[in-house]
Amino acid sequence: MQIKERVILHSDVNNFFASVECSSKPELLSLPVAVSGNPQKRRGIILAKNEIAKKYGVKTGQVIGEAKALCPNLVCLPPHYDLYEKISKLLHQIYLDYTNFVEPLGLDECWLDVTDSLKYLKMSGIEIADQIRDRVKKEFNFTVSVGVSFSKIFAKLASDLRKPDFTTVISRENFKDITYSLPLNSIIGIGRRLNEKFNSIDINTIGDFVKLEDSYLNNLMGINGLNLKQDLLGNRIIAVSDYYALPLPKSVGNGTTLLKDIQNREDIKKAIYFLAEKVALRLKKHNLEAQCISITIKNKDLKSFHASKKINKTGAIKEIACQAQELCDKIWKYNYPVRAIRLSLSMLSNRFVKQMSFFDTQKDYGDAEEIINEKYGKIQLASNLSDFINPSSHSVE
Repeated sequence: MQIKERVILHSDVNNFFASVECSSKPELLSLPVAVSGNPQKRRGIILAKNEIAKKYGVKTGQVIGEAKALCPNLVCLPPHYDLYEKISKLLHQIYLDYTNFVEPLGLDECWLDVTDSLKYLKMSGIEIADQIRDRVKKEFNFTVSVGVSFSKIFAKLASDLRKPDFTTVISRENFKDITYSLPLNSIIGIGRRLNEKFNSIDINTIGDFVKLEDSYLNNLMGINGLNLKQDLLGNRIIAVSDYYALPLPKSVGNGTTLLKDIQNREDIKKAIYFLAEKVALRLKKHNLEAQCISITIKNKDLKSFHASKKINKTGAIKEIACQAQELCDKIWKYNYPVRAIRLSLSMLSNRFVKQMSFFDTQKDYGDAEEIINEKYGKIQLASNLSDFINPSSHSVE
């Protein structure tokens, strides 16, 4: 029996952070814009830029001063990670109109397997891709580039080939002609170090890579290299995950580099509470509780101190903050300035909500506080957190 050829799309938002900022502030649409840190906050690099800034030579990772030398009228904005996550989820809802096989890759990219949707939608993969691009433009006022192919690796390659706002097709018939002359680091799975290693032995393109003997490739990269070769030969098709069956995260964490070094316990306690609010909200979004907590403190000399412990299952802000503070007291003597703090929760499991009773002797109102924070805005501590905490702290897990 012949296996049905898959029709896989890869949708990639063009200049995601900058696009979201400009769409929420229409007056910026005609200006060169970058999302960046602030040198005074020790985050002085370009994180993202729009197409206009890109034409001036502004690059991601560039120091703000260098970027402004190239583009004096560059508008630099701080990142708003909560907004980016919100927009990312809304984009997923568009993709889910076409298939439940939607697999995110970061906040701004998704694979979609629309093979089984073609018949009832009465559309081709290209037509679906074009419709998605049109809907995103109308609903979000920014653009996506979409690749259409028979596998995940070539769908992503296709979306990268023409930007912004294009649909690009790489088919079973033409994938070698289109991709084998591309630089090896065009593909996901080949980072800077691996690319340099292969370049040093004159393996510069995808075509060069697939010609390598399996034994030689195995010595260089092991099974990952052999699998990648089969992907690029078109012999291995990895399934796109079902959006509703994606595995639970293994951990949830938030960290912040402080606006200024802090040392006394009360200031550090405020920073820990701030991070506890962030991780508790993430747990709630996934309907999870945690049974292990970790804290990492980095001093002004960038030396790290770490501790973790098992706790009773919880997702409540105050309990997380309390446990984190106990860990902090064990590893920190408050006799040296702190530059950064990170809080992480692991050993996650599904959360079961119970009805609270008026007769409970101890009540945990953590959920209520989280709901209010999410719906109406953050409940601030009486003290002014903005003195030393960067509001753009975000999870990297």
